[in-house]
Amino acid sequence: MLERRVNLDGRAATADVPRITVGGLRMAALDLEATADFMIEATDPGNRIGRPLHLTSANGEVLARCSTEPETERLFRGADLINADGQPLVAASKLQSWFPLPERVATTDLFHVVARKAEALGRTFYMFGASEEENAAAVKNVQRLYPNLKIVGYSHGYLRGDALRAKVEEINALAPDYLWVALGVPNEQAFVEEYSPLMTNVGVIKTSGGLFNFLSGSRSRAPQWMQKVGLEWAWRTWLEPRRLLWRYLTTNPRALYLLFSRNRPFNR
Repeated sequence: MLERRVNLDGRAATADVPRITVGGLRMAALDLEATADFMIEATDPGNRIGRPLHLTSANGEVLARCSTEPETERLFRGADLINADGQPLVAASKLQSWFPLPERVATTDLFHVVARKAEALGRTFYMFGASEEENAAAVKNVQRLYPNLKIVGYSHGYLRGDALRAKVEEINALAPDYLWVALGVPNEQAFVEEYSPLMTNVGVIKTSGGLFNFLSGSRSRAPQWMQKVGLEWAWRTWLEPRRLLWRYLTTNPRALYLLFSRNRPFNR
C-alpha cells in the first residue's frame, strides 16, 4: 500500500488515529464525534505542527477516480487524514473487516458538530469556495445557526492568479483555526497542496466538496433512510440528472469492484 512519505509532521500528528484501507485508500476509523474532537484537539496551541493539518473525505466516486486518475490519487494520498463520506464504504468494511469503519463521516454533518464545539471554545472559521452568492448565503445561515461562532472571513472560490494569492495571504493573516475549502474534487485538494505552505497560521484545512450548497439551502439532503442504505447518490442524481447521471453510471460499478477487492482489515 502506497503511503505518504512527505510531511512527516503531519504523519506524526495523526499517528494515533486508527485506519483501515477501503477501496484502496487508508481511511480514518473514527466516528463523527471522534473526528470532530480530533479536529478540535488539532487546533490546541500545543498540537500545532507549523502548517495546516489537511483533512479530506472520500466516497465511491473518489475511489473510482483515484483508481483511474493518477493525479487525483496522488493528491488524496497527500492528505493527512481521509474520512469515509459514503455509506457503501462503511458497509463494505463491516462485511470484510474485524475492525470496520464505525460510521459514515459526512462533511455536511461534521461541519455542524465542529461548529458547535468551536462556538463553545471560541475557535475561528474561514469559509472559502462555491460561488459568491452561494458562499454568502451559506455564511448567513451558519451565523444564524451559531450566533457566537467566530467567522473571521469568507470568500467565493472563483479567484485566480494574483487575486487568489492575495486571498491566501489574507486568510493566513486572519489565522483561522479552521479553513473550510469547497472547490470540488480534485480542485480543492490541489489548492491545499499548492497553498497550504503559505498558510502557516491556519490550524486545520477541511476540504468540503458541495458543503456550502447544503449550508446555503440551495440543495437538500437525501431522506435519512436513503442515507442509511447508501442511496444518497440516487437522490442527488434525481435532483441533477444532467450533471450526475453519467458520472454515477461510470463510477459506481468501479467503486463497487474496488470496495470488494482493495481492502485491508486494519493498518495505521
